[in-house]
Amino acid sequence: MTEAATLTGPRIQELLGEAAAWRLLGLLFERPREGWWQEVESLRREVRDAEISAAVEAAREEANEGLYLALLGPGGVVSPREVSYRRMNDPGQILSDIRAFYEAFAFGPETEEAPDHIAVEAGFLGYLALKEAYARARGSEEEAEIVSQAAPRFRQEHLSTLAWPLTDRVEKTEVQYLSLAARALAHRTGPRPPTHPVGESPLPLCDSACPLECTQE
Repeated sequence: MTEAATLTGPRIQELLGEAAAWRLLGLLFERPREGWWQEVESLRREVRDAEISAAVEAAREEANEGLYLALLGPGGVVSPREVSYRRMNDPGQILSDIRAFYEAFAFGPETEEAPDHIAVEAGFLGYLALKEAYARARGSEEEAEIVSQAAPRFRQEHLSTLAWPLTDRVEKTEVQYLSLAARALAHRTGPRPPTHPVGESPLPLCDSACPLECTQE
């Protein structure tokens, strides 16, 4: 069966939809810039989620660079970074753990933001969903299984610990599009998590034959 044919399978389509949804949520937390709205609209056509659609509609009325910077920019009202909400943990260890995930799956987005920024973390989950989809399309079940195990772990250990407290703070600002986007993103991470330490390896180190382009320590 060809890769093009297998891309029509229900699980593959589900993963591609997840990839688009995570990428769109991450994009809504990026600074509006030239071409930003075109990207938002393009992804919106691929996403069937009422919460995310509501956030996009609100963004149509509200989103602009000045508002974004006042709220989420350097010195803004709300921090978009994970380390800001985990004051009992070592920031260096948190960032090291996040980078280990990114490097393991060759995730290197072109961004002006820190690795623990909510837009980058959401984008990583979209990247993993896409990576799993294409692994399954090629019939590479071992590759797909590695990704499918890493994604929920990253979501629980990192993004959920950022998304929920950020949502609480953003909602107090009454900026509708970011409040809706934050709530949609938090719901996708699962239940509100307890505070917990980090530091364990994010996934088993791959051997030299790993087809996922993993890096070696």
